[in-house]
Amino acid sequence: MAVAPTTLTALGQALGQIIVGQTALIEPLLVAALVGGHVVLEGVPGTGKTLLVKALAQLLGAEFRRVQLTPDILPADILGTSIFDPQACSFSFRPGPIFTEVLLADEVNRTPPRTQAALLEAMQEQQVTLEGQTRPLPPFFWVIATQNPLEFEGTYPLPEAQLDRFLFKLTVDYPDYEAEKTLLRADLGAAPLPQPLLKPADLVALRPAVAALTATDVLIEYLLALVHHTRQHRDLLLGASPRAAVAWLQAGRARAWMAGRDYVTPDDLQVLALPLLQHRLILKPEAQLEGVQLSELIQQLVEQVPVPR
Repeated sequence: MAVAPTTLTALGQALGQIIVGQTALIEPLLVAALVGGHVVLEGVPGTGKTLLVKALAQLLGAEFRRVQLTPDILPADILGTSIFDPQACSFSFRPGPIFTEVLLADEVNRTPPRTQAALLEAMQEQQVTLEGQTRPLPPFFWVIATQNPLEFEGTYPLPEAQLDRFLFKLTVDYPDYEAEKTLLRADLGAAPLPQPLLKPADLVALRPAVAALTATDVLIEYLLALVHHTRQHRDLLLGASPRAAVAWLQAGRARAWMAGRDYVTPDDLQVLALPLLQHRLILKPEAQLEGVQLSELIQQLVEQVPVPR
């Protein structure tokens, strides 16, 4: 079916009724789903990250699988392996949980780099190579990884090259007082699963139209100015990569489409700056010692680059 921006608006409203107090996460998640960009959710335990992803997958009508990552998880536990069938005297492939449409990689920083790297080819190429054979993943393939920012013992922080393959990093904070009171009053045990509002194939079919939205030369110059400013800032050791610039423009187009426009505005880029940049920029050690906050620095970067008229 033809999907209109109002369909995603309704989906976001339905998700907001399930995930109380986390409405700020809804728009960037829908943008990521629209362009096929993978997401990192960072937050302390008990803030509803798993419920958020599960409800979103249900509303999208997508197949959902969850992998609880631990230090003893091997790549084969995610990708799959060949099992010998004694009756047929042959090996048969048993696909792992990565062969799904929405994969929740829970606590991705608790598994060793070898297992983390097993996700790389799938995220970048939408395929898995096992035993010399390439196996395609579904047309709609979306990885959402979670991590706990407070615990460092027994963890393996994701390297910069791998983080750059995630479109957004979203911070899942505690709900405010009123939202948590609403949550406590709700009968969570009786809450039914939401009904799907569309199909993953509908989002895949939308992507060419979203990619064709107008981005003027003036807007591209503005985007390049933002990106190059991150590379020249005195407090930053690592700025945004060319991949980040491409992803930023794709995400801006998706946000414009969701707003019912056929063109991208500077505001689309500004709103998405924090989730798109906060996992890609690295502060210099002296800036960290001075207490510079990356979120505040990104806001300053956006304010310092002149907006085209």
